[in-house]
Amino acid sequence: MAMGMERVQCSYGSLDETFKIRKEMFHGQQYSHIYFARLHLMRTLLYSLVPHWKPNFPVCTVLELEEGKECVIVGTLYKHMKLKPCILDEYSKQKSVVPLVKPHNFMDSDDYLVLEDESGRVKLSGNIIPPSEYVTGIVVALLGKESGAGDFLVQDVLDAGLPPQIEFPLKSGEDKYVVLVSGLRVGSSTSNPLQFQLLVDHITGHLGDEKEQSIASKIVQVVFAGNLVEIPQRLLNGQNLASKDLAIMSEPIRELDILLSQIAAGLPLDIMPGHSDPANFSLPQQSLHGCLFPGSSAYNTFRSCTNPHCFELDNVRFIGTSGQNVDDLEKYSDAKDKLEFMERTLRWRHLAPTAPNTLGCFPYTERDPFFIESCPHVYFVGNQDKFETRIVKGSEGQLVRLICVPKFSETGIAVMLNLRDLECHALSFGTQFGS
Repeated sequence: MAMGMERVQCSYGSLDETFKIRKEMFHGQQYSHIYFARLHLMRTLLYSLVPHWKPNFPVCTVLELEEGKECVIVGTLYKHMKLKPCILDEYSKQKSVVPLVKPHNFMDSDDYLVLEDESGRVKLSGNIIPPSEYVTGIVVALLGKESGAGDFLVQDVLDAGLPPQIEFPLKSGEDKYVVLVSGLRVGSSTSNPLQFQLLVDHITGHLGDEKEQSIASKIVQVVFAGNLVEIPQRLLNGQNLASKDLAIMSEPIRELDILLSQIAAGLPLDIMPGHSDPANFSLPQQSLHGCLFPGSSAYNTFRSCTNPHCFELDNVRFIGTSGQNVDDLEKYSDAKDKLEFMERTLRWRHLAPTAPNTLGCFPYTERDPFFIESCPHVYFVGNQDKFETRIVKGSEGQLVRLICVPKFSETGIAVMLNLRDLECHALSFGTQFGS
């Protein structure tokens, strides 16, 4: 850190316990358990909201539906999609009708929704609940009635809504900044070491005039949200590696460690694994082992965290992911921007509704770790195409700052957030010299 720079302090508490896989064991169990746990949890919650929402209607199960009787049903949505890739098609002898090109999105105008509980399932109709907005795995309450055709004509929908939020702490007038970075992809062709070094120098206060240095001295935390390194795919073929290949494989991690230790020497930093990192593939991704980072892990400021990652800074609550949850929603549903997908996950009270259906996740038996119990003040997702942000309001006065953190290796942009008032802006590190 620059000489004479006094860094502002900040309290930190990790809330990652729920994402750590400890006592859970894999005994070949089915994924149905996680859906049961989710339905049980969410149904209890929705049942408590229904009397305020539709006080005059009976609540029944799918099995108890009678033609023409208006009632409220609660269950898990399943979205029937004819374009959704099926693993069995890859094995079938017949030529599959579905084109084998990978479309960016698997939606089709024929998609329809089904509501399911332990007693049965019923197809949904009507235009109140558009299939394009929903995905398999969400628990909702629906008001409607069974039609002559045997489907359920939906008249109104109730999502769980934003969870309760701890009060936003009353701040002194002091600015404290958090820097969010994602998609460094050290070792990839798009990664620019100079750009990363500029970021490091800026954060540590080695760059810029007095004003910039005084802002840098107010940075209390840096969070790296996934895709820190990229290991050449050709090396990951399950074969034992030759020693020169081992060196190629560990090179990006070594380069990353050198840069991270420059930051850890001056201030706290959290790293989260992402899709391209040497971590487990399924969510929740467990923290990267400290032995990968001999330089930076020597500092007590260095924290290797899970993905998703939940923490508090001066009682401001953060929750973030490396992007997989939102990227997967984008394949199976539609929204005007990535922030809308994020907002939906909050209103559905579920970080990763498409897990375990289309997003890899650990087969929990007793619980669903992605249920959002307490509303964060800041919710970020990493590895997005561009920086986007807005504030979402809940019906009980909850305020959440949503942030899409862009891929640093492609955009040279990090995000800076002020803990005092949740204002945030982009930090851009361009390194183009002439054309």
